[in-house]
Amino acid sequence: MRRVGFSTGALARGDFRRALQMLAGKNVSAVELSALRQDELMPLVMQLGELDLTSFDYISFHAPSSIEQSFELKALELLEEVAARKWPIIVHPDAMHTPSDWSRLGECLCIENMDKRKAVGQTAQDLKRYFDLLPKASLCFDIGHARQVDPTMSEAAAILRSFRGRIRQLHVSEVNTQSKHDALSLESILAFQKVSHVIPADCPAILESRVEEAQIEEEIQNVLKSLSTESLLALTGD
Repeated sequence: MRRVGFSTGALARGDFRRALQMLAGKNVSAVELSALRQDELMPLVMQLGELDLTSFDYISFHAPSSIEQSFELKALELLEEVAARKWPIIVHPDAMHTPSDWSRLGECLCIENMDKRKAVGQTAQDLKRYFDLLPKASLCFDIGHARQVDPTMSEAAAILRSFRGRIRQLHVSEVNTQSKHDALSLESILAFQKVSHVIPADCPAILESRVEEAQIEEEIQNVLKSLSTESLLALTGD
């Protein structure tokens, strides 16, 4: 059974304690602790020891999506404290001003493919530059980003062909034209199923869909459908 959970930043922007409360008692076995904004990083790292995370089999940590160059070394110091816990640390390529310095995170560094807004990290060819420089890094495959960049899912397939062995975590949501993360639609479910057979079955799926607490269980079921080719005919009615 695939481990599935949510990013705390998707459920309660900037309020990781509230997000964890929303997940309590739900059928989730994974969580991504999110510090998407630079000023959220230190408070989250400083409080990690106080959080009850015993209900989760898989835990990851999302570094800020944008980091000022003057803060990069401090961010790395804080993230090394996360790496000491052996958690994957999700990092946007463009947040790394000096990519070679991020080798300090070793095998905990997990680079995410990007959406249309970003100038780097969208394609398999571009991601290769980062993995050549940071060979210990793994991949957080954001299937919603890949679909937004190329709705035919051809680029998603190229990334999966090139880096399937590096995939450590999935990000799943529908990414709209404004690069916001929405709940899955039928169209996105069918699109994701085109490449679902290439995605390792044991790879944890972290949902970034912006949903209310009452919608959590339904969104999880839709994500599981999107990652299963078996439900394709049932969804299309063929």
